[in-house]
Amino acid sequence: MVQKYQSPVRVYKYPFELIMAAYERRFPTCPLIPMFVGSDTVNEFKSEDGAIHVIERRCKLDVDAPRLLKKIAGVDFVYFVQKNSLNSRERTLHIEAHNETFSNRVIINEHCCYTVHPENEDWTCFEQSASLDIKSFFGFESTVEKIAMKQYTSNIKKGKEIIEYYLRQLEEEGITFVPRWTPPSITPSAETSSSSCKKQAASMAVVIPDAALKEGLSGDALSSPSAPEPVVGTPDDKLDADYIKRYLGDLTPLQESCLIRLRQWLQETHKGKIPKDEHILRFLRARDFNIDKAREIMCQSLTWRKQHQVDYILETWTPPQVLQDYYAGGWHHHDKDGRPLYVLRLGQMDTKGLVRALGEEALLRYVLSINEEGLRRCEENTKVFGRPISSWTCLVDLEGLNMRHLWRPGVKALLRIIEVVEANYPETLGRLLILRAPRVFPVLWTLVSPFIDDNTRRKFLIYAGNDYQGPGGLLDYIDKEIIPDFLSGECMCEVPEGGLVPKSLYRTAEELENEDLKLWTETIYQSASVFKGAPHEILVQIVDASSVITWDFDVCKGDIVFNIYHSKRSPQPPKKDSLGAHSITSPGGNNVQLIDKVWQLGRDYSMVESPLICKEGESVQGSHVTRWPGFYILQWKFHSMPACAASSLPRVDDVLASLQVSSHKCKVMYYTEVIGSEDFRGSMTSLESSHSGFSQLSAATTSSSQSHSSSMISR
Repeated sequence: MVQKYQSPVRVYKYPFELIMAAYERRFPTCPLIPMFVGSDTVNEFKSEDGAIHVIERRCKLDVDAPRLLKKIAGVDFVYFVQKNSLNSRERTLHIEAHNETFSNRVIINEHCCYTVHPENEDWTCFEQSASLDIKSFFGFESTVEKIAMKQYTSNIKKGKEIIEYYLRQLEEEGITFVPRWTPPSITPSAETSSSSCKKQAASMAVVIPDAALKEGLSGDALSSPSAPEPVVGTPDDKLDADYIKRYLGDLTPLQESCLIRLRQWLQETHKGKIPKDEHILRFLRARDFNIDKAREIMCQSLTWRKQHQVDYILETWTPPQVLQDYYAGGWHHHDKDGRPLYVLRLGQMDTKGLVRALGEEALLRYVLSINEEGLRRCEENTKVFGRPISSWTCLVDLEGLNMRHLWRPGVKALLRIIEVVEANYPETLGRLLILRAPRVFPVLWTLVSPFIDDNTRRKFLIYAGNDYQGPGGLLDYIDKEIIPDFLSGECMCEVPEGGLVPKSLYRTAEELENEDLKLWTETIYQSASVFKGAPHEILVQIVDASSVITWDFDVCKGDIVFNIYHSKRSPQPPKKDSLGAHSITSPGGNNVQLIDKVWQLGRDYSMVESPLICKEGESVQGSHVTRWPGFYILQWKFHSMPACAASSLPRVDDVLASLQVSSHKCKVMYYTEVIGSEDFRGSMTSLESSHSGFSQLSAATTSSSQSHSSSMISR
């Protein structure tokens, strides 16, 4: 595989001629490069007018390689041929180098270029590129590649230091100006020479953003915090070293090269909007600077962004009022490192209510808008704090987390959101602080953690109870002045408090079926009709004992009885009730019976849970840990009102209820899933013993004239 390197643009605030004088002092040998033993001039050419000077040298290098490898290779030194082509008229120096030693086994090519800065003729630009292709090397190909890259990158770092060293040496000798080349027939005036000699070189060579220079900024203006940002993403601009350090951070030479090469590839091939440099860098970091892998995931992300118009989401999409009122999350100042801080009160959020009221797509779009806002805040904080900030910190408060948050469709929606964010916003999470984690948290973590990248997981810090208040806690990462008030801090936090979403805002089955957007609940929920004498039943086959059957259902109409049965033998294939006996059709729902009428309870099948009476409007979530393999039947059965005693008059509530179910029809929307016991990895106890705290709160939530309490079953 060919290894390639491309440097950023290095800009020196010195005239080209002075840089050339410093560069020539590197030969025939340079004490600052220990491996550069010496060089001999092989060929040399000068034009008559002195404008062109081509010199070819044979350079001797003492490569820092294991003695055994040198012995196997049969050499002590490695020789390179370097050809320097100086054009004083154009003020350019092109350097080409290739290896002479082992040229039939290893191919090394390097090209360097010194040119005058296009916007300031008294400054000099430097660029460098190289390639390494190891065909064969006595079975040590990988070792030689590592040695070559290590030696090369170490010399790249020294390149700037060496030029600066010789510039200082020239200055100590009183040489601060070297006249430009002029044709022999033209003699510069004494006045020009005199004024030019007074020019003093800057004390140190520095690099500045090329794009900023195009705006006509001086060096002083560039150092000002109010200096405009360099333009990013234009085809002609190039990255320079100072811009990278200021806005992207300290990168190794090879990391710089990966960024530049991937950016160049995008400029040449991508037809749409070019991502900003910091975002390209995130994809590279996510794939350990493997260009091919980073390119693949970034292209997929760019296609995704274009399809969903994500670039315009902050300007064109307004979150529904339900999200603004009940999504308990928001931005809150910044952490000690200057990262934007996002606070999420997950324990106070009704995840089921939000999914039922909005659908997964709206929630996903809202999370995308949060991420887009996070990118914008990172750019803003980079300017404010004067250092690269490319990620944010997320503080998650889990006080109030319970089994309701483990509602399986909600967890699945969360997993899909995590998948989308991981794929399109890599390396944006700098730190995740999880506070007040309750006993049920290990279950949620077990379900979610496999979908989170290893690099991201290492950024998680989890605190149980009030541990966040002690040493190594919140104060290590967030200033005391901005700790939110709900965490016993001094700062008022404007993040919504969440709470239960009113069921009056829930979408009905018909709305979900007719929704244009593909909502998660369309594929997760099924609707069923339950009639008097015709229950609805579903079959769950269990192979391994200790598996967990989970369910979640809403009673949309009427009252029902929920039962769970077990049988060692399989029922007959499901049959849908034609409902002919009832003379009732079943639009928008189905009705299936599995238990044969000849089956006897206790002989052919057994009840494994006590019957549960569920009233109209109730939401029920629960789970059952199976004791035996076999066939489990979940049944929703019509609940008949108890007959009133002859001596007593019917109650008003009974009359109203009988009017409501006069059609002898009930309707449920349900979702079930089987989870293998191994998926919980020891968290089964938490699953069995955790109860919902929302059941008390939900009593105040109504969707009709009656009060509908939300029941939670946990066995």
